[in-house]
Amino acid sequence: MSIGQKFLRELSLESEVTRRYLAIVPFDKKDFKPAEQSEALGRLAVHVAEIIAWWTACLEEDKLDFMDFKPEDFNTNEELLAYFDGLLAKAEKSLSEAKEEEFEKNWSMTYGEEVLFTLPKEQVVRIFCMNHLVHHRAQLGVYLRILGIPLPAIYGPSADDENVTLINRF
Repeated sequence: MSIGQKFLRELSLESEVTRRYLAIVPFDKKDFKPAEQSEALGRLAVHVAEIIAWWTACLEEDKLDFMDFKPEDFNTNEELLAYFDGLLAKAEKSLSEAKEEEFEKNWSMTYGEEVLFTLPKEQVVRIFCMNHLVHHRAQLGVYLRILGIPLPAIYGPSADDENVTLINRF
């Protein structure tokens, strides 16, 4: 199995869970913050969705420049899920078509002329794309828990969703 196929399989599993979390974001509470320095719920939810675009940026480009980045803003779960699904389809295509040698190439995150970091693409996909997605999805789960919203299972049953498990699919 190629590197791209391995990541594609993992992304498929993680995106199922992520989609379930995005589907329950209460947009009537999109300005909620658990602490003053925290990101607002609506912005965090969009961030979780937009991370999927980074897979494509990593595999099809040599850098991602945040200088002119303008985050999306949604007011419904339907809009957010349509955005996520569109980005996911592109990421899946990029992973399925990626050549092995592409993962060895360097990739940079920049802000204009400033290089924030440069790493081999395989590390970027693991750390910046996958781990970053999981981290912020967990953060979203904390927000939802504080708001009293039942949480979907992730890798095994949750207190709210005891009959669902993805662990057997790995």
